[in-house]
Amino acid sequence: MKTILTMLTALLIASTICLTGCGQNADETTPIDTIKAQIVDMDTAKLKVMAFKYKDAIIAKKDEVSKVMAKLKEIPVTEALGDDAKEIKNELTALTDSVSALKARFDLYYNKLKADGGDVSGLEL
Repeated sequence: MKTILTMLTALLIASTICLTGCGQNADETTPIDTIKAQIVDMDTAKLKVMAFKYKDAIIAKKDEVSKVMAKLKEIPVTEALGDDAKEIKNELTALTDSVSALKARFDLYYNKLKADGGDVSGLEL
């Protein structure tokens, strides 16, 4: 009984450490140099977790891009140069810039994971 309790306690502590260490979210504003410095000491499990977080964020942004593109296509040709169209185009530009920033950061985690011999299955974009 004591052994089981000790094992459960150790598992709880290990899980807490992993979750707090892996608690970082995909952030398109994190400087590339900061990520490069952080990934040097990351093990493949943490690299994969972060790569998946960035992959999920990219997919979500791409869904937003699709929705904005659909709104843009609904605008009649006669209003293509109007304020509404300009606003939608600006939103689209911001979203594509965001996707590019997320992809650049994803690539850092993905490439390090691959270089370290980690499993990259499921990380295809």
